[in-house]
Amino acid sequence: MSASPSAGHAAFHLEFRGASQALAELATAALESRCTKAIASDDIARAATAILKLYAAKADAEGTLPAPVLKESVTPTEAVQFVCEVLRALDISLFDLAMWYRRGERQ
Repeated sequence: MSASPSAGHAAFHLEFRGASQALAELATAALESRCTKAIASDDIARAATAILKLYAAKADAEGTLPAPVLKESVTPTEAVQFVCEVLRALDISLFDLAMWYRRGERQ
């Protein structure tokens, strides 16, 4: 007897919640102990890439753009620094960005 798809989805939801909490706690500990140099840039890129792809797939599937970050936990400087580096890494110009910017404006 196999588990129903909804049971599988529920288990996946719980596993992802635990993993995201663990990653958030680990990142917070690294920031608080000022040991960010000990973390490989490739490891951060791997995690950021996976989250970016998951966010885009979820937004497409649901037809909405959920908040990508906890607003109270990220400074504008941190957000702009991250976004600018993503744009540079993918060779996306500000013109290209402007075409997409209003695509899914939140109310």
